[in-house]
Amino acid sequence: MIEESGRVVRIADNQVWVETVKQSACVSCSAQKGCGQSLLARVGDGRRLEIQVDNPDHLAVSIDDEVVLGVGERSFITASLLVYLVPVLAMFIVAVIPQQAGFSEPWVIAGGLLGLASGFGLTRLISDRMSQSCSYRPVLLRRVSV
Repeated sequence: MIEESGRVVRIADNQVWVETVKQSACVSCSAQKGCGQSLLARVGDGRRLEIQVDNPDHLAVSIDDEVVLGVGERSFITASLLVYLVPVLAMFIVAVIPQQAGFSEPWVIAGGLLGLASGFGLTRLISDRMSQSCSYRPVLLRRVSV
């Protein structure tokens, strides 16, 4: 289970809204001075995000409680593959078709762009269906004792 800590900001029915703070792993990295990635990571670092989480165990929480959220590793990997792999595969497959048919390079490029757009659309459809599944939503794991 991938865990993240946060603070409860709202509660309604069995839904809890938790505020998390986006932090980069670059803070603890020894190579951050010479790495371009650390510069990009600082752009969104410290930004507050508010997300709705399920409370399947009906944990007693109140506003301003520190809590731990979790998402299953399998769900995270599946979602990552969907977002990164499907558009690229669709772009590649649709670009190969005009190339194998003997069309010129502009048609291959247009096919690739069409495939990429189709891949993003397919990703959107699949992710909408996946979001209905409870296994792809973050859940409240526990309160942090103070």
